[in-house]
Amino acid sequence: MTAIDRITRLIGQHAVGVDHIAFAVPNLEAAIAWYVNVLGFTVEEKRETRGHHTSMLSAVLRAGPLTFVLTQGTTPASQVSEYIAHYGPGVTHVAIEVRNLLGVADDLRRAGVSFATDIIRSPGLLQIFTTRDPQSGLMLELVQRDGGKFSDESVVQLFRQLEAQGLY
Repeated sequence: MTAIDRITRLIGQHAVGVDHIAFAVPNLEAAIAWYVNVLGFTVEEKRETRGHHTSMLSAVLRAGPLTFVLTQGTTPASQVSEYIAHYGPGVTHVAIEVRNLLGVADDLRRAGVSFATDIIRSPGLLQIFTTRDPQSGLMLELVQRDGGKFSDESVVQLFRQLEAQGLY
């Protein structure tokens, strides 16, 4: 069995489902208008999150079981702006919900997956992000929810970890 086969099997064994899909967009309000007016999504929340050096505007949109998170950088140095400059607008990460994040992350490390972050902890929520695929720009986020929701603090923890490594 190849490393890719082991990784695919591990993710498939532990995945509960897709938690959300995040997109980098150059104009948040225009993107929101399209998703709401054309596709029928509703806006659940909007926020601005600031790291030490960068920040972003975001909106969580829902349509039935689908959750999309739209993000816009606020400066050229923002991680979202850097992503768009390198890969163009599009999917930045897919968040996969798992039941045992610590065990899954350990299994994936042993299978050869590298992570861009340590475990991000907030009340009722654990997250970890893989390194970005250099070809597609995609990261996978593993999420374990125990009643928690994303908060400014969890996003700030992500920003700080990525900023410390110069990643976006």
